[in-house]
Amino acid sequence: MKQLLISALLLLSVSCLSQKKEVIYLWPGKVPGEVNEKLPSVIDTARKDDVLRYSEVTNPAIVVWPADPKLNNGAGVIICPGGAYRILSWDKEGTEVAAWLNRLGYSAFVLQYRVPDKKEGALQDAQRALRVIRQNAGKWNMDPEKTGIMGFSAGGSLSARTSTLFNKRTYVPVDAADSLSCRPDFTMLIYPAYLDQGENRSLTPELKLTKETPPMFIFQTADDSYGNSALVMTTALRDAKLPVELHILPSGGHGYGLRPSGLAAATWPELAENWLKRILYPNNL
Repeated sequence: MKQLLISALLLLSVSCLSQKKEVIYLWPGKVPGEVNEKLPSVIDTARKDDVLRYSEVTNPAIVVWPADPKLNNGAGVIICPGGAYRILSWDKEGTEVAAWLNRLGYSAFVLQYRVPDKKEGALQDAQRALRVIRQNAGKWNMDPEKTGIMGFSAGGSLSARTSTLFNKRTYVPVDAADSLSCRPDFTMLIYPAYLDQGENRSLTPELKLTKETPPMFIFQTADDSYGNSALVMTTALRDAKLPVELHILPSGGHGYGLRPSGLAAATWPELAENWLKRILYPNNL
């Protein structure tokens, strides 16, 4: 009962905070490849639990969580919630993570990418988000060259795709922001899914690794049914002599986010925090 009360209070507080945040819609005109008109995102009411989910997004956006000026370290992170590319686990794998990053001094941007079943649209949204953030970096006292991406489950898939397909032109440029790079400077994959869809559960063929692929932090548990994704991605990065840090715990399952649920949820944030410091600010160690 106590745990349920804590979760409810956390959900309420983060939801209230997110309502006050700036929302930047990514596409000023028609959304590329989208046949539906732009409408407010639809909240999923089918499941009755303590997770806020969006079941339909037609007007992609980023919700801005700027760093406190007293803590601001100049870096920013795009957060891609999971949900099998069908829904967005908005608070558990989005706004709650943004609040955590804010406490560490990072500006955070929760990506409301297109769902359901719009995988290619989601990549367009992620690429556009990186460009829009870089264009406006000065507004949040950010270094545009310290802009990374992280994701959970399907959001981990989207983050990996964004980190390996940044040279792929997925849409016709719409304004000056699209002249900027959509390559993340660093990537964090937390219990990622769908990275092993190649032959014999090997690396998904669309994920093309090059010397420009950003450094990656990967966290997974051995009992996660999607656990092979982390292994094949790490192996591919290692074989390509690209920087990667992998952590695997024996148990924890899937979809825990930051919520108190065991060792996995309690462990990955500290590991990720330390990795970010080493990647972004090695001279401060």
